[in-house]
Amino acid sequence: MNPHIHVHLLPALFAPEDLLGGTAVIIDILRATTTICHALDAGATQVIPCLTIDETHELTSDYPDAILGGERGGEKIDGFDLSNTPTEYTPSVVAGKTVLFTTTNGTKALHHSHHAEEVLIGAFVNLTAIIVCLSDLQRPIHLVCAGTNGEISNEDVLFAGAVTSGLLEKYPNLELQNDSARLALDFWRLNSQNEAQFRQSMLDSQGGRNLQKLGLTADIERAGERDLFDFVPKWNKQTNAITI
Repeated sequence: MNPHIHVHLLPALFAPEDLLGGTAVIIDILRATTTICHALDAGATQVIPCLTIDETHELTSDYPDAILGGERGGEKIDGFDLSNTPTEYTPSVVAGKTVLFTTTNGTKALHHSHHAEEVLIGAFVNLTAIIVCLSDLQRPIHLVCAGTNGEISNEDVLFAGAVTSGLLEKYPNLELQNDSARLALDFWRLNSQNEAQFRQSMLDSQGGRNLQKLGLTADIERAGERDLFDFVPKWNKQTNAITI
C-alpha cells in the first residue's frame, strides 16, 4: 500500500467513521497535547481525557487520589488542582498519580477520533518521536487539528505541516490525500525558515493571541520547544487512558 496522509483542520470537518482503519494523531499545541506530554514525562501514571467538567468530578470516585487538570476559556477551572499550563505538571505534583483532564478543544478532538484504529498524542515537544512512530505507515494517517473554539488555529496547522514534511523526507512518494494536507505543508514551509519566524507564527495564531491576552505567553514559548520528549502517548479507548 502506498503510504498516504490526511490533515483535518477541525474535528467538525470529518465524521468519526472517516478514521476507521487509520492512525489518528491528535494535535492541540496550545495546549492540551503539549500538557499531556508534560504530565506523562513527569511521572503521571495515566491521563484520563474527559469531555465535561462534571464527568471529571464524577470520576474522582474511581480515582480518589487523582489530580484534576484542565481549563475553560484558557483559564483554570474552579476547584481543579492544575490549569492547562504544561510546566505546572511537575514530578512533585503528578508522579504516580492519575490526571483527570478536560479542555475546551483538545479532549473533544480526541473523543471525536474514537473510530481510528490507533490514537496518538502529538505536539512539537515530541515531534520527531511522532514522525518516527508513523514511519512504518501500515495504516492511513490522519492528523487531527483541534482548533480553537470551532475555528482553525494556525499553531495546530503548523504542526500538521511539520509532521507531513518530516514524513515526506522519509517517503518522497507519500500521498497527500486532501488539500488540507497540502495547505499545512505549505504553511509549515513558509513559517519555519528560521526560529524567529516560527516563534512569531505561534504568537500570531488564534490560540497564541488568546493566551497572550491571558498573560500566558510563557506557555506559547514552551509549546514551541521541539523534541523535549522521545515518547508518543497513546490513547486506549477501552480504558479511556492515555499512557506512554
